[in-house]
Amino acid sequence: MSAIVLALTAGAVVGLALGALGGGGSVLAVPALIYLLGFTPAAATTASLVIVSATSLTALYAHARTGIVRWRAGALFAAAGLLPAAAAGALSAWLPQPILTGAFAAVAALAAVNMLRPRHAHAHEPTSSVRPSRAAGTGAGLGALTGLLGVGGGFLAVPALVTVLGFEMRAAVGTSLLVISTNSLASLATRGSTAGGIDWTLVGPFTGAAILGAWDGKRLAAKAGGTWLQRAFAAVLLAVAAFMLVDALT
Repeated sequence: MSAIVLALTAGAVVGLALGALGGGGSVLAVPALIYLLGFTPAAATTASLVIVSATSLTALYAHARTGIVRWRAGALFAAAGLLPAAAAGALSAWLPQPILTGAFAAVAALAAVNMLRPRHAHAHEPTSSVRPSRAAGTGAGLGALTGLLGVGGGFLAVPALVTVLGFEMRAAVGTSLLVISTNSLASLATRGSTAGGIDWTLVGPFTGAAILGAWDGKRLAAKAGGTWLQRAFAAVLLAVAAFMLVDALT
């Protein structure tokens, strides 16, 4: 199978995940770029931010039209993560690649386990009861992980919005796209040194297919229940985390 076909296929899957789940794009894009298209981990994390930035902005527009995006809490989340994302993005260039791969796998696995836990009572609190300090603190932590691991942060933002801030699943999916877009763009601003390893002839088709897939993902999210989305999200994260952890240790 040619590299272009692989890029188009992987891009469609990434877009579907972002549109339907509000996250998972980077956690799928990074291993696809490394293991299918031959990118180095450093170049893959930078390329994934380009792909996920464009795709998440498209998916955010689609979700915003339905009125499910919680702009106030999402903006606070995103703003708190800007500086941590930029600082961690600069730091990531100095870390060995096996450490980045292992950290990526560990964070993905923790997020999956968190999504599979039963919801506590506070997961159904009205969003108006969310404390700004809690939203800002969680957003800053997500921003740092975004910059360090080259991910949009949606696979962590969705469970955080559900379990920490009390969002219902569909609102968390839509709002997480605002966080993903902002954190990805902030992290990209500090990654100029790794842009030289990007093959734009593959990243372009990958991005285009991801954008188209995001629209289909949004339609899927409108039909599927929140519990199904959570379980599907967690299953994908666990599979990817296991594969990357084995690779980092061998």
